[in-house]
Formats: sequence, structure tokens, C-alpha cells
Amino acid sequence: MKARESGMPDEEMWDQFFDPEFILKCLGIQNLTGTIVDMGCGYGTFTISAAQLNPGIVYAFDIENEMIVTTQEKARSFRLKNVHAVQQDFTTLGTGLAENSCEYVMLFNILHAEEPLKILAEARRILQPGRRVGVVHWIHDAAAPRGPALDIRPKPEQCVSWLSKAGFRTNGQLMDFPPYHYGLVGEKL
Repeated sequence: MKARESGMPDEEMWDQFFDPEFILKCLGIQNLTGTIVDMGCGYGTFTISAAQLNPGIVYAFDIENEMIVTTQEKARSFRLKNVHAVQQDFTTLGTGLAENSCEYVMLFNILHAEEPLKILAEARRILQPGRRVGVVHWIHDAAAPRGPALDIRPKPEQCVSWLSKAGFRTNGQLMDFPPYHYGLVGEKL
């Protein structure tokens, strides 16, 4: 099942919206030795930075073949050996990774999908107990130049509620990722 259309811009514009290294460090995604998963990797923006900041394997999942190819090409250009890009509909089929096998799951700009709790359930399934999931999403503001339509764009309090329902503990503390995003972290109970 393809996620609902989010108005994904071309890569050049996309890259202007983020400071991947700053975001990853704020979310605690650095110096991790275990497996990291990027569900909905898109252009590989965060996958590549995660692979540069962490010695563990970084799995990049996306339903779109062109996104997987782009991510693989970037990993090759940076000579990264720890990126495994997988084309798969993880919203329907899951990731195929073993239960309790991962150290961190990145859910960046993906929870506008039709079944966010299903995505969070898969993240919880593959995470080791006590490990974390990072959520990043577009702010709920019509002035943001891109992002999902406001009627499907999750507000921060929705993400906090979904994390709780899916079996994650969060302090609800939001991180500001200017110019158009916020983030939060959940820990698997």
C-alpha cells in the first residue's frame, strides 16, 4: 500500500528543508553499533547521514524503486558499506527483519500514511526492548511550502498519542527542526 501523497518535492528542494546531521544528533542517532532502520527513506537524506554517524547497518526501506536506486547510488558515492536499501511495501508486508533485532527506527515524514499505528507496530516489533523510535514530521501549518495536506498531516499531539497506543513511552517533549519540522522520541516499553 503506497502512503498517501505527501507532495514530495524534487531532491534539490527537499534537501533545503533539513540539516540531517543536526536532526539525527538531536534524536540520539549517533555512535550506535546496532541496526538502524529508515522506514520510508525517500532520497536517502537521513539514511546516508545515519550511515556516516553510526558504524551499524542502516536498512533503508521504500516502496518506490527510484528512491531505493537513489539511496544506493548515494551510498556508493560516499563509499558506505553499511547501507542496505530494500524496496518493499513495509506498510503492508512489514520489514521482514527479525523481532527485537534493531537499535533504532526512524519514522521521518511517514506517519501521514493511512495506518500510522500499523507502521508504529512494525517499528515496535523489530526494536529491542528499551530502544527508541524517532519521529519527524512537517509542522501543522499551511504556510509550509510542501508536505502532506493539512487534513492528513499529523499534529504533534497525534504522534504522541499514537506512540503511546503502539507501546512506546515518550515524555512528549517536542524538538524544533526549522524551518518546517518537529521531532520526538519514543522508547519501546
